[in-house]
Amino acid sequence: MLARDESPLQSTALQRTPLHALHVARGGKLVPFAGYEMPVQYPAGVLREHLHTRSSAGLFDVSHMGQLALRPKSGKVADAALALERLVPQDIAAVAPGRQRYAQFTSGDGGILDDLMVANFGDHLFLVVNAACKAEDEAHLRAHLSDACVIDSLGDRALVALQGPKAESALAKLCADVTAMRFMDAGPRKVAGIDAFVSRSGYTGEDGFEISVPADRAEALVTALLENADVLPIGLGARDSLRLEAGLCLYGHDIDTATTPVEGALEWSVQKSRRNGGARAGGFPGAEKILAQFENGAARRRVGLRPEGRAPVREGALLFADAVAGEPIGKVTSGGFGPSLNAPVAMGYLPTSLAANGTQVFAEVRGQRLPLQVAPMPFVPNTYKR
Repeated sequence: MLARDESPLQSTALQRTPLHALHVARGGKLVPFAGYEMPVQYPAGVLREHLHTRSSAGLFDVSHMGQLALRPKSGKVADAALALERLVPQDIAAVAPGRQRYAQFTSGDGGILDDLMVANFGDHLFLVVNAACKAEDEAHLRAHLSDACVIDSLGDRALVALQGPKAESALAKLCADVTAMRFMDAGPRKVAGIDAFVSRSGYTGEDGFEISVPADRAEALVTALLENADVLPIGLGARDSLRLEAGLCLYGHDIDTATTPVEGALEWSVQKSRRNGGARAGGFPGAEKILAQFENGAARRRVGLRPEGRAPVREGALLFADAVAGEPIGKVTSGGFGPSLNAPVAMGYLPTSLAANGTQVFAEVRGQRLPLQVAPMPFVPNTYKR
């Protein structure tokens, strides 16, 4: 995305993205995800799709995510930014026109309601939120910001992500301007003659772009991109393994309403101006708890985990300090095989006292306790164009 992935959600009446017919034509294996029918993989398979994105360029349909515009009633985008700061702990006022920032909606008790991307388009803010949360997010914005902003749901737009080391060269054939963009630049561009919103961002750890276009132009854009031999369509399976290798959170799994930004190891996303002693410290939901954790630490922390064997350790596995005895001390929240590493990787929560890199813990898998080591993230170095 410009934003994160989201929790699977079964539904009897699945929605379809504007690219549904293209997924079918390309042999995509469709599964229910966040209320949508989405491709989990194509004939190439998850492993090849993952490695192709790391070596070349992968194209993802993320049109199920929510896109919103916050238009300031005063006509000043700075007023919309300050209004949004009522709901997030990030410094939105400091986001310059043509730039974007990762943020979280927080609750009164400090939990994360959703994570999102916020871009400054000069006269308004452009938001991308997770599919499973988009109705609640829109209602949240309307309930708290309608005094300062007009909130527009951009449900008539599609969103695709082009990711990998050849993403720039592939997109530049259709939009020469993108070569000048750096990581987290965002704004209107023409792509293949189509009016689009482009950000240099993504959720794979690779350099890349996210492109928002009118729904009725999405298939034309994607078809043009796929004419490039470097570009392969990629499904949700590889999207998940790529973001796991990059150490990036999946909302509803690695972060949720019971997780604070500090517990989630997202301190880097909260600028000093919103922390203790900052120019605009506090003023967001859950500030008392979150700022206290900045000051004193939290009892638990999200960490990277490297199983010592070859067996993947999946989400839900309980973590222990001892190989044979003792009660659970934590839980794995994401886990699988990392194709780029040819080894399993995982993320989970541990007591802060056991969260240092190199600490050995044990995961219970099929009645056995398997050793893991706390490891630095990302597991695969990112390649963002700074």
